[in-house]
Amino acid sequence: MAKETAVNKYDIKKAHHVLYSAPSNEFTVIDVPELRYIAVDGRGDPNTSTAYANAVEALYRVGYTLKFASKNTLGRDFVVGPLEGLWRADDPTVFLTRSKESWEWTMMISQPDWITGEMVQTAIDTVTRKKHNPALAGVRLLPLTEGTCVQILHIGSYDDETPTLDRLHNHYLPGNGLTFNGDHHEIYLSDPRRTAPAKLKTILRQPVKTV
Repeated sequence: MAKETAVNKYDIKKAHHVLYSAPSNEFTVIDVPELRYIAVDGRGDPNTSTAYANAVEALYRVGYTLKFASKNTLGRDFVVGPLEGLWRADDPTVFLTRSKESWEWTMMISQPDWITGEMVQTAIDTVTRKKHNPALAGVRLLPLTEGTCVQILHIGSYDDETPTLDRLHNHYLPGNGLTFNGDHHEIYLSDPRRTAPAKLKTILRQPVKTV
């Protein structure tokens, strides 16, 4: 099998450009096919939860281990995708009130379609031997089909998403005969360790269906 070159290295943001780009001034409707992710579930405030920090670290360690294993054993290289999150709660209004202790989440990193469950488990085992992290036990390969979604690009602090979510929940969806059809989805295009809060870029996505 020919090795991937820098030119044709798989990059989810390029392969599915429409899914990883959005205007910041209006909501757009897109169709999201089945994609696969490595994922970890948890609950609690992402700013203070040890489980959240462990989950993100576990995903990146497994993600990069998969990248190098794919390149070395299959000759197929890929760019590790951005961190993504599915967010849910029994009461959706907690996202508007920012009651983060009530949030449940599934943190994810997208994977090329040639990454198998066996490869993921091998990567988990490799990472586990190097460093203990309780979140590694929960890492899994997750297929996800969101279908019809509405999304928008949010620029700014994560805590400043409320006005945009309020527009989506209470104006755009009812005004267009739509309602929720899955978890709130966020795609973090910026690295918060290297980006000022006011310049963070996050795609806010909501699966929808007609009322």
